[in-house]
Amino acid sequence: MKILFYGIFIIASFTSCTAQKQEKKPNIIFVFTDDQRFNSLSMTGDPITETPHIDQLAKEGVFFNNAYITSPICGPSRANIFTAQWERRNKIGFTNVSKHVISAETYQNSWQAQLKKAGYSTAFIGKHHTKIGDKKDTPLIENTDFSYYGNGHLGFYPEKKHKQFGNLKNKTQVEGLLEATKAYLSQGDDYKYFYENADPSIKNQLKKRDPKKPFSAWINFNLPHASSIGGMGSRDTDPEYYKTKYNDVKHKIELPDGYPQKISLPENVYATGDLMKYYVTANKGKLLNEKLKMDRAVYAIDLMLGDLRTYLKEIGEAENTIIVFCSDNGLFLGEHGLGGKTILYDESVHVPMIVYSPFFTDKTKGKVVDELVVGQDIPATILEMCGVTVPESYQGKSMLPLIDGENTNWREDIFLENLFTDQGYPRQEGVRSKQFKYIRSFSKENDRNKYLPEQTINTSEAPIYEELFDIVNDPKEQNNLVGNKDYIEVLNIYRERCETLVSELN
Repeated sequence: MKILFYGIFIIASFTSCTAQKQEKKPNIIFVFTDDQRFNSLSMTGDPITETPHIDQLAKEGVFFNNAYITSPICGPSRANIFTAQWERRNKIGFTNVSKHVISAETYQNSWQAQLKKAGYSTAFIGKHHTKIGDKKDTPLIENTDFSYYGNGHLGFYPEKKHKQFGNLKNKTQVEGLLEATKAYLSQGDDYKYFYENADPSIKNQLKKRDPKKPFSAWINFNLPHASSIGGMGSRDTDPEYYKTKYNDVKHKIELPDGYPQKISLPENVYATGDLMKYYVTANKGKLLNEKLKMDRAVYAIDLMLGDLRTYLKEIGEAENTIIVFCSDNGLFLGEHGLGGKTILYDESVHVPMIVYSPFFTDKTKGKVVDELVVGQDIPATILEMCGVTVPESYQGKSMLPLIDGENTNWREDIFLENLFTDQGYPRQEGVRSKQFKYIRSFSKENDRNKYLPEQTINTSEAPIYEELFDIVNDPKEQNNLVGNKDYIEVLNIYRERCETLVSELN
């Protein structure tokens, strides 16, 4: 008999499958960072950033070495987590031209709404970057016990942009969102001030967790995103690490090989002149300063995770709380001559992902999974760990078979897309396997101010530029194999596979 420990279930494999319910359902905390690259951790190779608490979470949990965000930009990435679908299915784009609203009906299938129906107390904290139901996010607020968020970018000092954060004693973003999380989780009067001083517009949407119910908290940071590092360390009250951390080792901050690199894409695909200055990385001093501040932000997030885990122990919930950690997308910091994200190279789509459960056996702890997973897999994974049925609308899959090491029929490749065509970005589609990456870019000439998720389904539009990379031998995607006669067969296979996935996922 084989026993698997997953949250509320002890699943026993007999000739006829049975399941035995545990006394308590597990709690869920999902920490979602912003623009955090895969290699931003100590354990993934950052030369200066210290992330002992995140690294420890991976040692006690499962680290996903090949985790990807399929729409690498804030709003669509988050919509993909809400819906567990690819963007071309949910059609929630990062532009007002798209509907940019998750319907009330679709929201009811979201993982937190499903947990709410299953008897959970729920919290949504931090950055929100898509609309739910209407402009006031009515379904989100009405179906969430503790709804404490700001739409769009938060800034380093969230109260400056969003008055609802004015009741926080900690004025810096990471520390403030941790304070809000503790206020939600607490049962005593330590955070009485938080509720008493809440802005009148949100007082009715802030309820402490019910201690009789399991809880689910989704914590959304707007860091280390460059939009929230401005002002870092400028106030006397800021923690010291925002002012001086890594000053003694900042000479070790790495720039891409051959920096500054030339932009790797033709001008008709990607023209710097069309883009916001935020995405230009040719100024070495500015880039190094941004990298330093981002490293400090990651350090703060790491401290927050450690503090949160300590607090869970203090309130007696550590042994029953599952923690998921991931980023909404990666970021270019001069690679390929690029800044920002959206372009489908790995710096933009490859992210750190960890699933930790106090119910994992010693055999499971510290496992590294190399299979290809995506952000859309997180909702199904959480629901299965909580014993809740996964909605049929989900395109993502539960990662529990991978965590358990089962010989499962897992995906061999993943589909990537960029449908954000404002600011000069090209519409792109791509396929990534463990061996190869294929990307095709379409003309921007008629795309501006349009949202075209079905364009390649409804038309025979041909790409204006294609790329093929041997990821194993060229992990930095520097050598485009399109045009190399030795790879024409591989190229045609991936062209066909891209067409298939476009159709299947639509």
